Amino acid sequence: MKLIRDIHRAWVPGSRPVISFEFFPPKTEEGDKTLLGKTVPELLSARPDFCSVTYGAGGSTREKTLSIAERIQNEHHLTTMAHLTCVNATSDEIGSVLSEAEKRGIRNVLALRGDSPGGGEFVKTAGGFEFSAQLIQFIRRRGGFCIGTAGFPEGHIACKDGKEVDWQRLKEKIDCGADFVVTQLFYDNEDFYRFREHLVKKLGVTVPICAGILPVLSITQIKRFAALCGARIPADMENSLTTLAADEEGSINYGIEYATRQCGDLAKNGVCGFHFYTLNKTRSTLATVRNLGWM
Repeated sequence: MKLIRDIHRAWVPGSRPVISFEFFPPKTEEGDKTLLGKTVPELLSARPDFCSVTYGAGGSTREKTLSIAERIQNEHHLTTMAHLTCVNATSDEIGSVLSEAEKRGIRNVLALRGDSPGGGEFVKTAGGFEFSAQLIQFIRRRGGFCIGTAGFPEGHIACKDGKEVDWQRLKEKIDCGADFVVTQLFYDNEDFYRFREHLVKKLGVTVPICAGILPVLSITQIKRFAALCGARIPADMENSLTTLAADEEGSINYGIEYATRQCGDLAKNGVCGFHFYTLNKTRSTLATVRNLGWM
């Protein structure tokens, strides 16, 4: 399977951007069958360049993450990135996870600090890592993997010192060995442009910066996600979705239209990659990619 950094290196400005999809490990065997037998095959029609599989809070899906990533690569021949976090793991345990990933043919990882079980404050595991920069450095020294990292256009919700401090920490993660950045979801492109300009012009970042996109499904959903990650909901979006609160179909269509406009503007302004948070669904992601003429 390809290294994601090589996929980005092969991208030609002005051509279709690098497209990737994110999945989470289902909780049931039936969910596995749906993801691997229906969801992934349907999304392959969009010709994604790679996909990723998340890592549950506290490492709760560690084995499942690797298993799903391996099956997607073997059964669907799509380069897959496994998420990896610092939570509830010593450096030796993380090393074992990396060894297992390597055995399974997984060569791309998204290195994250991660969330504590139950959403509580992060607590470093004795013998483990406190920051994702340390995890990235550990993986880079070990060798054998392409490493992605997370970026936050509006600043990380846990960073009380301001977004520019958070962006400096992202630069440190890149300096430790991250090959590319995938952002948290956002809905105002100006936030992304300020973030990118600061990284590139003030901090000298040269790695690809990919936009994380979540087509909204409802006002309830987006308020929940925004509260979890600290993303701001633009007033026009909130007003429109509130008006459509009782109209499920209308809300979904609005989310597709908004994501289409958002991605179109980002692409015109040189964004090289789009990482769609699919929530293990196909409709909104496929419709958005289709609207943009990317499939």
